[in-house]
Amino acid sequence: MTRGARAWALTLALCLCALARGADLRMAIDPTTSAPAPTPAASGPLTAPPEHRRPPDQTFLTFPEWFLVHSPAEYAHYLASGERVSAFPLFAHIAQFWQAYAAVTREVSRFPFNGGYHLMICVIGTSTTVEYSLKGVYEHTIGRLAEATVSGNAQVPEERFAAAYAQRYVDFIRVDPWYLFDFGAELKTLWSDVPTSGPNLTRRWERRFLLTTELLVKSGYGKLITRATHSIYDAPRPVTAVVLTAMPPRDAAHPDVVVLQTAGPQVLATIPRYEGFTTYARWLAANHVDFREIAGNDGDVLVSLLVPTSWRPAAGERVLFEQPVLTLADRKRSVVALPVAQLGALLRGVDRQPGLQVEHVYDF
Repeated sequence: MTRGARAWALTLALCLCALARGADLRMAIDPTTSAPAPTPAASGPLTAPPEHRRPPDQTFLTFPEWFLVHSPAEYAHYLASGERVSAFPLFAHIAQFWQAYAAVTREVSRFPFNGGYHLMICVIGTSTTVEYSLKGVYEHTIGRLAEATVSGNAQVPEERFAAAYAQRYVDFIRVDPWYLFDFGAELKTLWSDVPTSGPNLTRRWERRFLLTTELLVKSGYGKLITRATHSIYDAPRPVTAVVLTAMPPRDAAHPDVVVLQTAGPQVLATIPRYEGFTTYARWLAANHVDFREIAGNDGDVLVSLLVPTSWRPAAGERVLFEQPVLTLADRKRSVVALPVAQLGALLRGVDRQPGLQVEHVYDF
């Protein structure tokens, strides 16, 4: 293989690796740098400008990406609860990822095949399958043996650190790509702030070894991916263009609404994308502002809800698939597809019912 071919192969490998964790396509940049300047009132129907339009299948295909945020979030919550780490269902999470991918693949079969997005999902799915499998085998063998040396459900300091680190990581990847997370700072905190002496040394040093290994590997891997993605990818738009039924209210807590055009009562605006879209969509719905279009689409939009296992959808709500929340016996994830025009009503209805929670709105 020539030097040029080796360089090409390395670049390709890094490109694939850059897609090998959840939320890799998300880059946080200043929204003021890419928001178009406001324009006068429109003479015809409002719709997203071409540069803001995204394919209708992306609301479905983004679910597997976001599962790799939901899964670490469940893991972080589980660690914080003080339950035995070895009992966390890593292998079942692998199955849920592929179940979800199969469901959305069936759903998008009516659209033109999106080869690039499917490749990305397969890469992140394979990467996560390998990671969770290795971790699962470790936790069911060495981890379980070390865990048995601690009486009761008492947590050692390294386990409390792991729970806090897991939550900081989840909070970060809701907005930014995983590889930008500062694993090095977490490693420094582990060795500087968590004492190395005390009782239960077998378990403590086993956890310290595992955490150190994980943080070192992810820190180095993340730096490689950061260099590759910065040289290959342009930063995607951090906002979504939406057509709304009314002017959004002024609210200091939601400052990132940029009005582009108006036509009668309707408004073309941009609001934050990714995790911010869910927050802004719920706020708009609570103020009785509904959607007519999202990123140029007025067909189905996907929403995941966390609900009691006995919950059933209302008339007109189409459940694409459901998954148990594996660490909470009485909760399940219900993934609902509904027309964009009905999104506001769904969000208002969920917020009025105790025990129901909007997990995420998948904004194309």
